[in-house]
Amino acid sequence: MSQTGPTLTDLACEVLRTADGRQKTALARRHAATWQAARAAGTPLPVGTGTPPLQPARPERPELLDPRDVPRRRPGSPQGRIAILHAVAHIELNAVDLHWDIIARFGHVPMPMGFYDDWVKSADEEAKHFNLICDCLEAQGSHYGALPAHAGMWRAAEDTAEDLLGRLAVVPMVLEARGLDVTPGMIDVFRKAGDAQTIEALEVIYAEEVHHVAYGSKWFHFLCGRDNRDPVEVFHDLVTRYFHGPLKPPFNEEKRAEAGIPPDFYWPLADGAGST
Repeated sequence: MSQTGPTLTDLACEVLRTADGRQKTALARRHAATWQAARAAGTPLPVGTGTPPLQPARPERPELLDPRDVPRRRPGSPQGRIAILHAVAHIELNAVDLHWDIIARFGHVPMPMGFYDDWVKSADEEAKHFNLICDCLEAQGSHYGALPAHAGMWRAAEDTAEDLLGRLAVVPMVLEARGLDVTPGMIDVFRKAGDAQTIEALEVIYAEEVHHVAYGSKWFHFLCGRDNRDPVEVFHDLVTRYFHGPLKPPFNEEKRAEAGIPPDFYWPLADGAGST
C-alpha cells in the first residue's frame, strides 16, 4: 500500500522554516511524537529526501551579533545570570534546528532506522530544554529575544552541509561535548544564587546532553566502520578542517567517556597541545 503522507524529511523542513521559538519547539515536539508513534506501531514514516533552507527561520529578536560583539556575562549579578540563561536558550534553539537539519539534509545517505530515532529524540529533548530555559527567563522577568545573541551558532551547520561525517564530528562531538564541560560550572553559579528552578532545568539538560553526544559518537564510528577508516584519524582531520580554532580545556573527561569520546580524540586538538 502506498503512503501519501509527509515524509520525515518533510516534517524536519517544516520545523526549520518556522521562525518563532515557542512555535518551532511545539512543532518539533509534535513531529517527534508522530515519528515515534508510527515507529511503535510498526508503520514508520518514509524518510524521504528534503531541501532544507541553508539557514533556519529565526525570530526578529534576538539581534544576532558577531561573537566578539556579544557582551561578556558576569555571573555574580541577576543581570549576568539572565544573560547566561539567554545564551543557553539560544544554544538550545539552535540545537533543535541542528538535529532536524541532520535529518533533512542527509536523507539521501543510507542509514539504519536507529539513526533517525536518535536524532528525532534529540531534537525533541532540545525543544524541551529551550522551553525549560525560557520558563526560567520569564520567571526572572525576561524572555528569549530580550538580549543580543551569538550569530556564529549556525556556522558549523553551513560548513558541513555536504558532509555527514563532518557534521557528526563538529556538532555533537565538539560543540555539544563542550556543553558537558561547562554545564557543571553553570549549575554552581545558580546554586550559589539559590535558583532552584534553573538548577533543575540545567540538571535535566546536563543528563540528556550526554546522550546527544553519544549518538554523535555512535554514528560517527558506524560510518567510519562502514568505510573501514580509523575514527581517530578521521575525527582529527574533520575537526581541523571544519572547526575554527583549538578545543578548549578543561574537559569533562568522565562525561565525555560516558558519551563514547575517549581522550585521544580531543586532547591532541586542545589549545596548547602542539606546544613543546
